[in-house]
Amino acid sequence: MAKDMERLYQQRLGRYVTAMRNGKPDRVPIRPFVAEFTAKYAGFTSQQVTHDFNNAFSAARKCAAEFDWDAVVANMVYVWTGLTEQIGLKYYAVPGVQLPAKTAFQYLEPKEHDAFMKPEEYDALIEDPTGFLFNVWLPRVSRDVAAAGRPTGFRNNMSFLKGGMAMLSYFTAFGPQIEALRTESGTVSAIAGILKAPMDILADKLRGYLGLLSDLEERPDKVVAACEALMPHLTHVALSGADPAKNVPIGLWMHRGCVPFVSMRHFQEIYWPTLKPIIEELWKHGHQTLFYAEGNWDRHLEAFAELPDGAIVYHVDQGDIFEVHRRIGHKFCLSGGIPNVLLSFGSPDEVRQRCRKVIDEVAGDGGYIMDAGAIMQDDTQTANLRAMTDFTREYGVY
Repeated sequence: MAKDMERLYQQRLGRYVTAMRNGKPDRVPIRPFVAEFTAKYAGFTSQQVTHDFNNAFSAARKCAAEFDWDAVVANMVYVWTGLTEQIGLKYYAVPGVQLPAKTAFQYLEPKEHDAFMKPEEYDALIEDPTGFLFNVWLPRVSRDVAAAGRPTGFRNNMSFLKGGMAMLSYFTAFGPQIEALRTESGTVSAIAGILKAPMDILADKLRGYLGLLSDLEERPDKVVAACEALMPHLTHVALSGADPAKNVPIGLWMHRGCVPFVSMRHFQEIYWPTLKPIIEELWKHGHQTLFYAEGNWDRHLEAFAELPDGAIVYHVDQGDIFEVHRRIGHKFCLSGGIPNVLLSFGSPDEVRQRCRKVIDEVAGDGGYIMDAGAIMQDDTQTANLRAMTDFTREYGVY
């Protein structure tokens, strides 16, 4: 039995890697990015999988085994309150605390005047990014960590002890989870490592979206210098969590660096010049990057085509997957293109029709991985996800 499962795992790994290298495997790989859907399917609430990562892990394994997918993310419900609450993070609202038990966790963006980094603090970030994050940013995003120069006490001291213990507990649990996926259902862990563009870090965690927009017009040189200062740190984080075997890609979560969130000029002058060298460096080390292009990045395909052939896997959310295939499909593997709204509110027949069209027009020469456009939460209908899975398995054979 164990030998059969390992044989299945190796078959799926080979299929997945072949497609990601823009080759033609035996059939189209199926790699759904499923988050709170797994909770619903396994009989948990969003609260239960957010408060106990063991529930989230078991739900992911149950879906992987019963849907018989080729690859999944080990845990797509990435917020675990056992970690975030230990240091009192302010920028998450979690089910069962600030939100109803059945509502997925939410990111809380501060108002512009409450941004976690002030406009006059760019120089401090540029001079010492790690020092700024520890001494200035962390006390602002935490309810328990005391600001530098302020009296410390029990809650401050315990936040570091509890936070460190929680982080150790959580992240060391991923190794056994990945191994369990392999041995229990022969499923590949879809990604390894994490990356965000420097300008997305500024918008998401430091200045806020509105603050960054003001800075792009009022102090663009500071934005450029800050992005450049963050580049080596983000590269190091990406490489430190990457797959040692160099099979599965590093996940790049692409947020608001595209038109219309920022102008094309700011993309061309700041966003892309401070992201592209990171991708090229990762590729020099033999690691692909999964461009998880949330929203519509079709305006930027020409820039992405500058990257070396095979350097990325490009995931299509709200973009036109047929146009993406026409413009960069010869260079990179594509994934996604099945609209989430269809999986939530369409019929199984409509899902099958869309899958047929995508397979026929995008996957004919290989280099395609079946997935929804965006991460699937609990509004995804089980019958529709089953239709996407079963149709692809039967029809997507080369």
